[in-house]
Amino acid sequence: MRAQSSELVSSLFSDCALVLDDPFGLCKTGVATAGTIILLIFASILGFFLASITFGLHIPAGIILPSMAIGALSGRAVGIVMEIWQHNHPEFFLFNKCEPDVPCVTAGVYAIIGAAATLAGVTRMTVSIVVIMFELTGALTYVLPIMIAVMISKWVGDAFSRRGIYESWIHFNGYPFLDSGDDGGGGAPHVPDAPAAQIMTRVEDLVVLTATGHTIASLRAVLASCDYRGFPVVRDAREAVLLGYISRAELAYNLDAAERGARRLPPETEAFFAHQPLADPRTTLDLRPWMDQTPLTLPSRASLHLAVSYFQKLGVRYVLFVDRGALQGLLTKKDCWYLLNGAEETRRTGVATVVDGVGESSENLADEARGLLGRGGARPGAGDGRDSADLDTIDSPADDDRGGIL
Repeated sequence: MRAQSSELVSSLFSDCALVLDDPFGLCKTGVATAGTIILLIFASILGFFLASITFGLHIPAGIILPSMAIGALSGRAVGIVMEIWQHNHPEFFLFNKCEPDVPCVTAGVYAIIGAAATLAGVTRMTVSIVVIMFELTGALTYVLPIMIAVMISKWVGDAFSRRGIYESWIHFNGYPFLDSGDDGGGGAPHVPDAPAAQIMTRVEDLVVLTATGHTIASLRAVLASCDYRGFPVVRDAREAVLLGYISRAELAYNLDAAERGARRLPPETEAFFAHQPLADPRTTLDLRPWMDQTPLTLPSRASLHLAVSYFQKLGVRYVLFVDRGALQGLLTKKDCWYLLNGAEETRRTGVATVVDGVGESSENLADEARGLLGRGGARPGAGDGRDSADLDTIDSPADDDRGGIL
């Protein structure tokens, strides 16, 4: 275990018949072979625990080579056992086709297959691992047993958890990651059959900016009163026709530039998000160039499955819902992530099954999910004991007592 992982793996993959130097004593014969097997098994167990501890730490440890080393150690031990078995019982039906005085069992091949199987169980990759092992070893002859070992390892791993180690680490840290390759099957959490309108945060609960009626000071007060990453912009409070979306970073940057830059505008300067023909550009602040005037929108009657597919395939952070141009609500990737993972945990623990026609109805699930997401019950820093600073700035709009159109 004191050797470099690459050097150790290379030695474990090697064939004793072709080795000139044996620094790790892998090619010992006779009584010493038992000690080699014990050391290989002990090293693989120790490597497993060390890799479990070091993965995720901010140190250059990695998981690919350690996993390959663990599998190669155990595979080499099995290969040596098979080699001893064949040597002592050459008449056994597994070995009766072996030629005399010709090595029939190569322990290095078992190490290669063990490394591939362990790496597949850890990462849940399949075809790429077979290609990697072939590129590393050039062992085209053993592609079929490598493929069989990789698939069996993945099936066994999936029986315990559908996530690989990277997906598990993302889930453990609470990152709102939705895999674009999952369409509600495989390892993806089940998407409840519910309208997105019942899950989204409604316009009444949003912090929304109107196109006019603002000053630099009032916009700074909005930024100071909430921590959200952006704000929808509507024409007026009565009709709430959607004009665009401005991010918190863009708004804060322009307010700073207007007050502290070359213009030196006072805090009472008028600011607007729509065309004002009578406004003097020298004494007002036009924020239209910094507003996203074509945000991604969906009809308010769209299904949650469609919204989730937008987050998965387009990588967007939020979706606005409109009805005939009027803003109806907002759904963020974090909202979907919390909902889908909550549904997955519920299904896995057996408390309630969230599938079509079984367990809770979609209406009950949607109402419960909206109560969870729309009221901030499952948001970081809102009722779960965690400080919002521990995660990214909250995507969704303000709580009920801070909501409304400004």
